[in-house]
Amino acid sequence: MRIELRRGALTAAVETKGGELVSFRDERGTEYIWSGDPKYWPGRNPNLFPIVGNLVDGKVSVDGRSYEMTRHGFARRSEFAVAERGEDYAVLELRDSPETLACYPYHFVLRIRHQLTDSGFYTQFEVQNPGSEDLLFCVGGHTGINCPLREGERFEDYRLVFDEVEDAQSIVPSARGYMSARREHILNHTDTIALDHGVFDRLDTIIFEGLRSKGVTLRHKDGGRGVYMDFGEFPMIAFWTMGGVNAPYICLEPWRGCAAVEGESGEFADKPHAVRLAPGGEKKLRYTVELR
Repeated sequence: MRIELRRGALTAAVETKGGELVSFRDERGTEYIWSGDPKYWPGRNPNLFPIVGNLVDGKVSVDGRSYEMTRHGFARRSEFAVAERGEDYAVLELRDSPETLACYPYHFVLRIRHQLTDSGFYTQFEVQNPGSEDLLFCVGGHTGINCPLREGERFEDYRLVFDEVEDAQSIVPSARGYMSARREHILNHTDTIALDHGVFDRLDTIIFEGLRSKGVTLRHKDGGRGVYMDFGEFPMIAFWTMGGVNAPYICLEPWRGCAAVEGESGEFADKPHAVRLAPGGEKKLRYTVELR
């Protein structure tokens, strides 16, 4: 089911399949969310839960028992219920089921709120533990933004500009999509990354952990309106576009958790940044997108 949202001249659309915000338009009708053209990538803005990235051989261990789960978890392919809705927001809900318990042995409630604001939108993940044992999870966003945003522009005309000057290395994924020990110095005492398809052809994904910046702006080198993401509640931020096809989008990905680390134990409890939630507890994480 598709839910249309409006706040002033801003509009958005949410799909119950995957709980995704799949459209966001400004007062000029400019579309910011990637269309999902399968020629480049059929995704648009998937929600990553209860894992982020790949597991080693597609498996994770919980209390010594092995479970299989596909990349980025099952939420992005699940049908969500509509828990609340208004003119400018929707709250979608996913609960455990026999199907989820077969691959993820926890009782959970996942609520995703998509809320339009005066200058953009925010997405909030709320995870509740209705069970009698601790709940482990990872969660993240994968927001595909059209790049370029306007006719006549190129992907390489755009820049990622961080809040602060950074000296940071990117974690380089292995060929199997795991977090390797290899690093590449992407932010060398600068606040800016010039977009280049060649970098993504080579590295696949740019991944940072522990930046000082709490936000990043995607904007044209000559100015004009861009997109700012506040990812400050997440310890990791990643940037991705499909390699080898000159894809016209860039994904801004705030992560709480990441793919398997080469040489890891395979235990869910050992995954970097995994959240442990006590019975009756809840955890909220939000990222915000603004037009600037």
